[in-house]
Amino acid sequence: MKKIKILWTDDEIDLLRAHIIFLEQKGYDVVTANNGDKAIELVKEQNFDIIFLDENMPGISGLQVLAEIKKMYPAIPVIMITKSEEENIMDKAIGSKIADYLIKPVNPNQILLAIKKNTEHRRLVTEKTTSAYQSAFNEIGMQINMANSFNEWIEIYKLLVYWEIELEKSHENTMDEVLKMQKTDANNSFAKFIKNNYCSFFDENNEEKPITSPNVFKNKVFPILENNEKVFVMLVDNLRFDQWKVLQPIIREYYHLTEENIFCTILPTATQYARNAMFSGLMPSEIEKLYPDFWLNDEEDGGKNMHEEEMLKGQLSRIGKNYSLYYDKISNQKAGQKLVDKFKDIISNQLMVVVYNFVDILSHARTDMKMIRELAADESAYRSLTLSWFQHSAMLEMLKLLAEQKIKVIITTDHGTIRVNNAIKVIGDRNTTTNLRYKQGRNLNYNKKEVFEILDPSEAYLPSTNVSSSYIFAQGDDFFAYPNNYNHYVKYYRNTFQHGGVSLEEMLVPLITLTPK
Repeated sequence: MKKIKILWTDDEIDLLRAHIIFLEQKGYDVVTANNGDKAIELVKEQNFDIIFLDENMPGISGLQVLAEIKKMYPAIPVIMITKSEEENIMDKAIGSKIADYLIKPVNPNQILLAIKKNTEHRRLVTEKTTSAYQSAFNEIGMQINMANSFNEWIEIYKLLVYWEIELEKSHENTMDEVLKMQKTDANNSFAKFIKNNYCSFFDENNEEKPITSPNVFKNKVFPILENNEKVFVMLVDNLRFDQWKVLQPIIREYYHLTEENIFCTILPTATQYARNAMFSGLMPSEIEKLYPDFWLNDEEDGGKNMHEEEMLKGQLSRIGKNYSLYYDKISNQKAGQKLVDKFKDIISNQLMVVVYNFVDILSHARTDMKMIRELAADESAYRSLTLSWFQHSAMLEMLKLLAEQKIKVIITTDHGTIRVNNAIKVIGDRNTTTNLRYKQGRNLNYNKKEVFEILDPSEAYLPSTNVSSSYIFAQGDDFFAYPNNYNHYVKYYRNTFQHGGVSLEEMLVPLITLTPK
């Protein structure tokens, strides 16, 4: 391991000889300076891993030295040491981005802890995180094998997302393949659970049925309105639970997390079905009957989600409520900024609903554009791009404004997405749907063991284009490919993010309630 090199600057450096010997015995290389000018000169000449800097020195002060060092090497951790406990000095030092602050007299163990925290932090965290996941691996495996309720699957998925993000933070990839295999195992078992239980989710007598797309507003939005509070619903198309978790630390600055729920999006996990179900409060076959002019089947031309506002008004009307409603759909930053500009007019309403399409656009762009595919090469990069967008988005600006007005916010989505890898052959006629994760039509030819099939669409409240229509859904990271031009098709779509099928990532999605601080 590389020897860590320390610069210790103090006008009384000779009195610290015992500390320096202690560090040298621990294997550190310590260089000393007794004034600020000498410290700056040494930083220019040598490479240091960490700097200890006395705040109160004759001549150039510690804070001035700190400023010069940060101009040259902003990433070097600097530990400020001082006799003063004055708050304004602490504030200035912290504002200058010091790594730590110690009050004299310091003991050797304080110094050692500061060094480890700032130079060995990544290694120590990596070792601890890797060890902790290894310990949790068997327990998670047992939970996967024994899960027989939707709530148990929620807890499993939360654990997998937690470890995925923790291992990512540690910048260690030795456990990546192990976690990937465990997620695959989980998705295989989850698919079996869905095969056996999906249709029971819509049984009124099922006391353990999860919240599904048609119940989101009824269960989580309307109760807030009934309490005479305003609510702003932000529906981020295609937002997965792991993506929510990387946005959460930013949002926490402005909001308390009132509830962190996961609901089950309906099948197919596609906008036409899942989002229309959410806004209407109805299942797809019920939408088709109640709104025949709005519903378009997969093979029909035209926009499949063009009437969301009307459907939401219809849901409000059915429950006898006439809350004032604002609805909008944002597909780019310019439209998002226009929304912010008319903020005062928007918040005069009781219920505000805005669809943000960026994550969905990113997902599709990654399929079609080589540059985006390289930028979002894996799950970690996909989350990072989502975070980068959010940090500079009009959505975040809107959240800040809503927090100032003490308006409750719900962040949710219509469905998630999964990175597909394994192609499965399927044959259908020309009216078969083109989605890679589900197919709807007649005369479908496929291997029954490889799919989740719904032969009677009415059991899952799905529309039928004719009496012999059926639905099949890809599971895990599978995707459907036609035999003709098979190799080109597989190469083009492998390692792309898709939705429509059965997976933890697509079906278990965030439903977050936030209260302004």
